[in-house]
Amino acid sequence: MNKPLAGAVLSLLLTGAAATPAVAQASTPQQAAAVTYAGTVALSNCSGSVVRTPASQPDDPALVLSNGHCLETGFPAAGEVLVNQASSRSFSLLNASGSKVATLRASKIAYGTMTDTDVSLYQLTKTYAQIQSQYGIAALTLNDTHPVQGSSIKVVSGYWKRTYSCSVDGFVYRLKEGDWTWKDSVRYTSSCNTIGGTSGSPVIDTTTGKVVAVNNTGNEDGQRCTDNNPCEVDQAGNVTVRQGINYAQETYVLVPCIGPGNQIDLNRPGCTLPKP
Repeated sequence: MNKPLAGAVLSLLLTGAAATPAVAQASTPQQAAAVTYAGTVALSNCSGSVVRTPASQPDDPALVLSNGHCLETGFPAAGEVLVNQASSRSFSLLNASGSKVATLRASKIAYGTMTDTDVSLYQLTKTYAQIQSQYGIAALTLNDTHPVQGSSIKVVSGYWKRTYSCSVDGFVYRLKEGDWTWKDSVRYTSSCNTIGGTSGSPVIDTTTGKVVAVNNTGNEDGQRCTDNNPCEVDQAGNVTVRQGINYAQETYVLVPCIGPGNQIDLNRPGCTLPKP
């Protein structure tokens, strides 16, 4: 994983954070959307963003997207799924320039897992309308279709206030890391060289401005399928290791599972997320 930060690695990561931000490999589309820090959040150990589905309403309780491995309860075991668990976790809400404008608070972990995907959704105590009126920040919209290979993307870290620019290099049938296996993961081109603390960052399509994935891991040492060293497994079972390459989990799969009132409903038509 682009692991949550711990004291033992903080100084090392601070040194890495001072490096020059990566540049995009592809040319910027003529109609590119403006991608800023607005709507991103910083967790205690990770990054995240305030998100909505295309059907979310202004008076719905807002949602924060991050990784399952960023949960305050620790890494969910393989096969473990959390739904509607009480939480009072706080999040630092950022504006376009990356300045903190508010502290948001969760009412619950709406959904969290590291099985098939690596995702957490927190429900907040404020609605989208309240966040917009009080702080002038609009939620990012989850794209409801599969990402496209070759598209230009930005990984926007609220924790580091740093943006990585690259493209979708391709998709991985199965991405295996330690005890966990993720399906149909996004593989970045090499310039998205994300680090610890970027876990949970929204991956934003620079043409639409919509969230297409959530940043979660990378192969650090060239090892095969171990913690912090995910490997790619194709449909025939062949294993590929790409040291220094990073990955994300698609978020369009979340949209069918979020019903009226932004409530998680794993029995909705089209919802394929793992159930408890």
